[in-house]
Amino acid sequence: MRGLVLTMALAGLAAPALAQEMPPAKANCAAMDQNLPADLAAWTARTPLAAAASPGGLAKATLTPGRAIVAELPQTSQVKFVTQPERPGGSVSHGGMFDIKVDKAGTYVIGLGSGAWIDVLKDGKPLTSTAHSPGPACSTLRKMVDFPLEPGRYVLQVSANADAKLPILLAKRP
Repeated sequence: MRGLVLTMALAGLAAPALAQEMPPAKANCAAMDQNLPADLAAWTARTPLAAAASPGGLAKATLTPGRAIVAELPQTSQVKFVTQPERPGGSVSHGGMFDIKVDKAGTYVIGLGSGAWIDVLKDGKPLTSTAHSPGPACSTLRKMVDFPLEPGRYVLQVSANADAKLPILLAKRP
């Protein structure tokens, strides 16, 4: 009996944490990805792009602000990250890296079609994000993370993604 009570108490504590990982409800949506804000409008015009599995492959895996991709991610075990991700994922997860070139300073959002972990690196060091949010209601954007970026080059590391494909959008906030 004591074990049952302890198990139920622990399950109650875990529920809020699990709820944070669940996608937001998309109830009452006549159509998905309609009426997106202007800075996210490119989300519906994704093109395929293979992620780099090592720093040497970044030149062929460039994300452009204002364009969305469907990332093709190798298994995490095949990726040699610039910096070990905070959450690399398990042996069956997928990940990869992308080069980002920023011409204008501002706040940039990285939108994802899943809850994958991301790190944005400058000179090999992770930057601190300024905001996290789910995507807009009635959209397939699952996660959005904002970063203040200055002109220059950055590396986006994606890790802990369940699937080999991941929609990604890089956009400058208005």
